[in-house]
Amino acid sequence: MDFIDQLRNLGDKIKRLQSAGDPLSTEEATKAAIIMPFIGILGYDTSNPTEVVPEFTANVGIKKQTHMFLVQLVR
Repeated sequence: MDFIDQLRNLGDKIKRLQSAGDPLSTEEATKAAIIMPFIGILGYDTSNPTEVVPEFTANVGIKKQTHMFLVQLVR
């Protein structure tokens, strides 16, 4: 399945969830159903903390970031 098909499938899933009422009433439900699958579609391994760090505290402001992508630049 290519990138566009994966995005369409996720969009369809979101529409189904919206029509089912309010199953995404919590932050964790939203992360599990939408955010983590989207990050996976982008090619990141969401189970690898060297690629995606949940609840990352950045030195910007005082609020924790939901997720941080760790990207290694290749020269």
